[in-house]
Amino acid sequence: MTTMSGQVWVSLISLGGVVLGGMLSYLVQHRTQLSAERAEQRRQQSALSEARRAERLALLERFIEVAAEAERSAFSRPSAFDDTHPWHLRTQDVMNRLWVAERLIRIQFPLSVYDAARAYFLDLNRTVWEGLPDGESVRDYLEGNRFAFLDAARAAMG
Repeated sequence: MTTMSGQVWVSLISLGGVVLGGMLSYLVQHRTQLSAERAEQRRQQSALSEARRAERLALLERFIEVAAEAERSAFSRPSAFDDTHPWHLRTQDVMNRLWVAERLIRIQFPLSVYDAARAYFLDLNRTVWEGLPDGESVRDYLEGNRFAFLDAARAAMG
């Protein structure tokens, strides 16, 4: 009976070792899988963040480019024009594109950036369609809100 009980003990100890080894192996694999999943989530989050940053940068570039066209229109504004004048037709297209770009700024950026873009847009719109009083400079009139917009955009992209 002692030999048999010794064999039982050896078998039980061996079985216990197998169970313990299996549990440790499972725990290590489980932890490794969780760690890999977290790393993948961080990678995906980083990729999404970088894609959004690229979208925002492209949108800023579009807004600034169209705003520059609008400023050129303000500088070249004729003293008299009607709805068929080439300047009016070209400028109407530019201002429509600027309006769309300004609305996209609202969607993609914090309200502080949109508010600055909106103020700049309204200044541009007034300058383009109504002109400025004699002696007032287009560049000087637009500069304050242009810089406020650029500063707000830089802070948001930071």
